[in-house]
Amino acid sequence: MQTNPLILENGHPFITLPEGTLLLDTGAPTSFGRVSPIMLDGQNFDLPPSYMGLTAQVLSTYVGRETDGILGADILNQFDILIDLPQSRVGFSTAPLECDGEVLLLDFCMGVPIVSATVSGKPVKMFFDTGAQISYLQDNCLTSFPAEGSLTDFYPGIGQFSTDTFRTPIRFGRVDYQLRCGQLPPLLGMTLMLAGTAGIIGNEILRERPLDTFLAVGGLSCRENTSFKLGAALR
Repeated sequence: MQTNPLILENGHPFITLPEGTLLLDTGAPTSFGRVSPIMLDGQNFDLPPSYMGLTAQVLSTYVGRETDGILGADILNQFDILIDLPQSRVGFSTAPLECDGEVLLLDFCMGVPIVSATVSGKPVKMFFDTGAQISYLQDNCLTSFPAEGSLTDFYPGIGQFSTDTFRTPIRFGRVDYQLRCGQLPPLLGMTLMLAGTAGIIGNEILRERPLDTFLAVGGLSCRENTSFKLGAALR
């Protein structure tokens, strides 16, 4: 397994490679960057310079720091991945990785992982997007939860947008979270519905968990027998 430094800055996870620093974004179908090629676990990958008009220079203004591009689903899906924010690391392996915890099977749309959740007793499908600093729910029930203020975010092809947010109870399997959720712009929200999903789970799910239940660690297998695990990684 190749292990690289992973930091959370301005609500976004950045991986440091010898070639440069990239936003780790499971919600982006295509990687891009101003550094190419990059190497992960012994494999070289060429990166296009942009995606849907988004360049590293524009991305840097959106995320509030210099970054060399996005490491997206087209490359991530070729590995088992261990995302360990408390230990500031991310691991990539072409061999299966083990991670103790709650196991949730994944579906995919354009390579982006989809996880099942429960909101207000209703089962929903939601994209898992490590590039999203908060979660999103396109449901009228959202405004019934405690308000958390407004936030400015961005999405490739859409640009920046602002949304009101609410502290929302969401269950994954047997694990309960209180996640900060907003609503996406109407056009992007319609795209979710066409994919049969009701929202997006952001990287907040990986940041904090009480130590007597689950650590803030995720294991993600985007290959055969796909699964997402919320739990404690093998050290």
